[in-house]
Amino acid sequence: MNSRMLTLCCLVMFTSAPLLARDKTDVLVMKNGDRMSCEVKGLESGILQVNFDYIDGTTSVDWSKVARVESKQLFLVKTEDGSVHTGTLDTMAWSAGRPVTIEVAESPSAGIEIDQRQIISLTPTSDDFWRRFNGDISFGVTYSKGNQSTVYSLGSETAYVRERWGVLANFDSNLSSNNGTTPSARNELTVIATRLMPWKNWFYAGMTDFLQSSVQGISLQSSLGGGVGRYLKNTNRASISIIGGGAWQNTNYQQSAGAISGHNLAAGWVYADAKLFKFSKTNLNISAGLMPAISDPGRVRFNTNASYYVKLFSDLKWNVSFYANWDNRPPTGFSSNDYGTSSGLSWTFGLK
Repeated sequence: MNSRMLTLCCLVMFTSAPLLARDKTDVLVMKNGDRMSCEVKGLESGILQVNFDYIDGTTSVDWSKVARVESKQLFLVKTEDGSVHTGTLDTMAWSAGRPVTIEVAESPSAGIEIDQRQIISLTPTSDDFWRRFNGDISFGVTYSKGNQSTVYSLGSETAYVRERWGVLANFDSNLSSNNGTTPSARNELTVIATRLMPWKNWFYAGMTDFLQSSVQGISLQSSLGGGVGRYLKNTNRASISIIGGGAWQNTNYQQSAGAISGHNLAAGWVYADAKLFKFSKTNLNISAGLMPAISDPGRVRFNTNASYYVKLFSDLKWNVSFYANWDNRPPTGFSSNDYGTSSGLSWTFGLK
């Protein structure tokens, strides 16, 4: 099981290798009059990420202080009301005291004007498959000489974005060993695909999840689900969404703890995701999934993941993470929960 999960992790990370930088011919003008030639990497959490020829790494710019932006690069432009547009960027004539208006041009003869304050994200896109990825990789290790304990953590988040749909893959792995005890391991791969509905801020969602937990005696737990979701809040400072639907789950338990093979479960699926941002410094990501069983009434499974990031410099961040799984009615002899924390360094790549 461990080798299969690690193989999947490697595929996720290596197929989303860092992108080649394009020419720095974009134009950025600030409200104080500063004018710069750069490469606009994207907008997220109220931060415009740009690269300069004469500065090493990515620089963070306060989006609210931008007076003009011009780029021939194609961007996916998302607004607070859930609308999504694709095109190059230009800015209408601006004067002090007036709101900045960005023109998103899908072609030389067709464009739409959007109030800058309504834009929550700019994501570079391309006809090139590999240029649509972004994400981050994190790694941490903790060692204590007293009881010779070592804890390793590895995580990766990779997103593939299009105008009306996207796919997000999360991989988390934790290995803990102590002198004189059996090592424990937890590996989880979650993939969530979404597609916008005709109604703003509503979307379809599909989910698949694979979990291995030695603490709970789970050799492989496979989940497949789908439903309808809605963005409750979608701004430059917070993104909160919720999904409701149904799921199917198959769990194979370790034979050493009892002669139990596959166990199938039909359940409802409720999933919530929240991302909170603070300009260029910190962000908090929390996700939680609830599965009340339909085929086994009264049984409930719950899992949650939370990560807090602090920017150190450029694309490097420090993070602390928490994970937990609960099952209120596990088979006899098996643990009902597994939880833990880890910390380490994160590096963002691609369009982030």
